[in-house]
Amino acid sequence: MISLSLALAGCSALGGSDSGGQASAGGGPERATLRVGMLNIVDTASFYLAQQRGFFQAEGLTVEPVTAQGGAASTPGLVGGSLDVAFGNYVSFFLAQSQGVGQFRLISDGYQADANTFLILARPDGVLRTPRDLAGRRVAVNTFRNIVELNARSALQTNGVDPNSVQFVEVPFPDMAAALATGRVDAAAMVEPFITSASRSLGAVPILDTASGPTADIPIAGYGTTEAFARENPRTVAAFQRAMARGQQAASDRRNVEQVLPTYIRIDQSTAALITIGTYPQSLDATRLQRVADLMQQFALTPGRFDVQPMLGPG
Repeated sequence: MISLSLALAGCSALGGSDSGGQASAGGGPERATLRVGMLNIVDTASFYLAQQRGFFQAEGLTVEPVTAQGGAASTPGLVGGSLDVAFGNYVSFFLAQSQGVGQFRLISDGYQADANTFLILARPDGVLRTPRDLAGRRVAVNTFRNIVELNARSALQTNGVDPNSVQFVEVPFPDMAAALATGRVDAAAMVEPFITSASRSLGAVPILDTASGPTADIPIAGYGTTEAFARENPRTVAAFQRAMARGQQAASDRRNVEQVLPTYIRIDQSTAALITIGTYPQSLDATRLQRVADLMQQFALTPGRFDVQPMLGPG
């Protein structure tokens, strides 16, 4: 297990300091500015807390968030060099690595699901009431073949619905409520804060919790870079890890998450107070992340067992 808390206490070998301040021994970060691919969702609250509270600045880093639709949209940016680091769901990272899109390294955990943080919602017209009603219907996911779709497939199968009977439709999270309201889709696989927003504005009702049963407490997403970037910029990566460790710790207090959400997502404080929040893990653990890879194998996203261990930590 690669503990982010350990990164706070002992990163001098990578050019850091014991106090969590800017690297001194061996020099500061090789790259002072980082372009970071981001999703503006609850999952990324720890990053924005780290930015707001000056944790990156204390490490000699300036971070420039670049909004993406999903992790699958960010991995080409990492490979092409338009992004230095990216927040992405683990399915997208593992799929890109297994398909030879690039060689990636996961450098910080980001978010883990909890009950009611991943829901399939429908209009309040009563046409869809149970998971079995989703058979043959159009269900929105933010991007194809990602953690949202994987969770949905697993939960559907657990509830006696053939996942292949569902037509998944790609719709960005911010557009899902409108897609539901206009009938473009019959249901939508949402995350927070869009779950709460759709419930308040549209009266959308939950049909299925997709982070339950085999996917309960499943790791969702983290921050990664390329193996080449990690190898060539070890002090930069270590500085990012230290700042994110402080951000993850700050996000463990719900009040901090509620405070920062309206600064990067278009929701008001009253909505922020109602959302369901998952967990911001303090470590990258291969055993936990392997659950995602094994589920990918079960649903034929990878041809065989994919070992996540080589992807953990700087090169």
